[in-house]
Amino acid sequence: MIQPDFDKTGGLIPAIIQDYTTAQVLMLGYMNAEALAKTQAEGRVTFFSRSKNRLWTKGETSGNYLNVKDITIDCDNDTMLIQVQPTGVVCHTGTETCFGEGTAKGFLYKLEQTIANRSESGDENSYTNSLLKRGINKVAQKVGEEAIEVVIEAKDNNAELFKNESADLLFHFLVLLRAKGFTLEDIEEVLKSRAK
Repeated sequence: MIQPDFDKTGGLIPAIIQDYTTAQVLMLGYMNAEALAKTQAEGRVTFFSRSKNRLWTKGETSGNYLNVKDITIDCDNDTMLIQVQPTGVVCHTGTETCFGEGTAKGFLYKLEQTIANRSESGDENSYTNSLLKRGINKVAQKVGEEAIEVVIEAKDNNAELFKNESADLLFHFLVLLRAKGFTLEDIEEVLKSRAK
């Protein structure tokens, strides 16, 4: 059971809300001991609203609840990280995060940006840039080759080779998305629409 030091902070501690699946930071709220107890008991994030001076369960009017997956506390015992599965948009403005669209979502998104930077650099020593310059057929062929290598390694028992070939496939798929003018978010939207 998480036991933050509420006395240390005057009764309220910050709670950073993070998407359990994407690791994207969604919002920041404050909790007192009662809000934390309710959050733990119900499995939905409840804050202490400083403006309303009362407990406030995120989603109580919109239905966009934050379902708790994990709660951890920092080394100073005065800030919580709550990983959640949101049931809808998080921000009152209608966006997925209170920090605006386009905030970091993890390493694959960072790699996608690196690929974009390399393709725009014109650097002749860049593998990514040289592959993109060879055209869509070569990029697509490379994805096909890597996919076949993943299938071959899946049939064997060498975990390291399988992971390396899988990484190659993901990398080249990101290059293919770039060549076609699409992003990971475009593909996420398709998957989200299928999940409904």
